[in-house]
Amino acid sequence: MTEKKKLLFLCTGNSCRSQMAEGWARHLKGDVLEVYSAGIETHGLNPNAVRVMAETGVDISGHRSKLLDDLKDVDLDYVVTVCSHANETCPYFPGKARVVHVGFDDPPKLAAGLENPEEKLNCYRRVRDEIRAFVETLPGSLES
Repeated sequence: MTEKKKLLFLCTGNSCRSQMAEGWARHLKGDVLEVYSAGIETHGLNPNAVRVMAETGVDISGHRSKLLDDLKDVDLDYVVTVCSHANETCPYFPGKARVVHVGFDDPPKLAAGLENPEEKLNCYRRVRDEIRAFVETLPGSLES
């Protein structure tokens, strides 16, 4: 059996996109990937992200918002930045870690100004589904 590749999803606050990506990757690719998520800072777990993931049967309610420093002892193979801020401020990763940027819209920003709760959740659902489609390509899409 081959060793699982270690992958980190990095975002600004580790509250929404990186948490959804971690949830999908554990759910869909847990047999080949050891998955983590972290942020440049921590903003807490976004309840709407938890809600829309639960709609698909993926429970991320036990996740917590983590700082990159919390994972400093993990020898990563891949770092995927999921927002432009994390990509622009991404620290140097020593060793073999390959850094790849795959940006996704920020659901809270998309939902800002919308009054209807269902319309707000639809912003989260769209990004959730886009993240799933990306995760389904792993780890192959990171190796090219």
